[in-house]
Amino acid sequence: MKTTLLNQDTIVALATPQGHGAIGLIRISGNETFTVCSNIAFSKSGKKIDLSAKAANSVVFCLIMDGETVIDEVLISIFKTPASYTGQDIIEISCHGSLYIQQKIIHLLLKQGARLAQQGEFTMRAFLNGKFDLSQAEAVADLISSNSAASHKLAMQQMRGGFSDKIKSLRQKLIDFASLIELELDFAEEDVEFANRSDLKALVNAIQEVVRNLIDSFEVGNVIKNGIPVAIVGKPNAGKSTLLNVLLEENRAIVSEIPGTTRDIIEDQIIIDGVLFRFIDTAGIRQTNDLIETMGVEKTFEQIKLASIVIYLFDVNDTSAEQLKQNIDEINSHLNSSHLLVVANKTDNKDISVLKNKFKDFTESIYISAKEQSNIDDLKKQLIKIFADKTTRITDTIVSNARHADALEKTNEALTRVLDGLNNNITGDFLAMDIRQALYYLGSITGEISSDDLLSNIFSRFCIGK
Repeated sequence: MKTTLLNQDTIVALATPQGHGAIGLIRISGNETFTVCSNIAFSKSGKKIDLSAKAANSVVFCLIMDGETVIDEVLISIFKTPASYTGQDIIEISCHGSLYIQQKIIHLLLKQGARLAQQGEFTMRAFLNGKFDLSQAEAVADLISSNSAASHKLAMQQMRGGFSDKIKSLRQKLIDFASLIELELDFAEEDVEFANRSDLKALVNAIQEVVRNLIDSFEVGNVIKNGIPVAIVGKPNAGKSTLLNVLLEENRAIVSEIPGTTRDIIEDQIIIDGVLFRFIDTAGIRQTNDLIETMGVEKTFEQIKLASIVIYLFDVNDTSAEQLKQNIDEINSHLNSSHLLVVANKTDNKDISVLKNKFKDFTESIYISAKEQSNIDDLKKQLIKIFADKTTRITDTIVSNARHADALEKTNEALTRVLDGLNNNITGDFLAMDIRQALYYLGSITGEISSDDLLSNIFSRFCIGK
């Protein structure tokens, strides 16, 4: 994909989803936008309309005509360079949602010299024309695909430049010192030192701390973006499938009195207070000679390692305090950084105070009845609290993009080499090489350093009309 060539063409695409609807929106951008559209836009009296003469940010009611045939009555929204999404002249045609009408209008625009846009091409033009940087452009795609209040908030923060501002600030500080190191190389024969090594070490340590915090935030950012994985585990017949169905408010998993009914992973998602959770029902944990069930138990332990939150569900009727402790110890041995939430089930017609005394070593346990759907709200509130606790430990800027996280990891490695070089008094040319590497990876996040291949890969993930 040659971005310089693509940025000159006049492109067209349907910006609303394919299919029947009340309204369809067709977007056109490029140097010849007004000429292309004016050739098919007519007033009710049949007079051709010069759209370039209309005011910016105005809306025109007109007819779209193919020769003498009226195709549709439309509204045309006019945006003029540079105050538009792409930085070019843009027209958006709001037509009726008929597939025929949409396709006919696009075909007419193609006949006038426009071409079909490629995936993400409108947003790529916005990036190339300096409307926002690369990380903000990627946030546009995240905003479109956001499916919860938390992921929406994160995408909005990044699209408005919160993350890129921090990266640019770090990079500029490093550039200021790097220029002094480069200046030393120009005067190598003079044996002069323009960059104070102690100050450089302090700066690199400060930048590295911020970079590490951003790297650490990726775990939270990733689950916000893709949903927080919650594994529901426990012994057979503890009520895991019933709890999953209650949380999802549908019969997603088969419920049976026969132990070992669930033998594979069942997963679905739901939004609770604006946060997306991915609930995973697992096979009951027990020793068994059944090969298939054994494989299911192995998958359960895999999910325990992968989950952000693990709900250990137990039946209060057939579990002693000692057994519960042993079971929890077994679960803890498989946890990574997951939060363990102990939930007592089948408490219907039970005295909760007696149960709390029986399992007094587990003071933070939640007592529910999945069958009667009692105290489920308390469980949901606790899940939200755990999520809130995880996010409050993170800086105000959260990384949710895997490409950004990888670039930050490489930046951190380069900065470590700079510190090692300073500690070992290596020459300025080697220091400069490692600093350039750190600057390169920081610049790749915001697009200050990019390639056609990188841009093609990023924008190919967008929808056509964006």
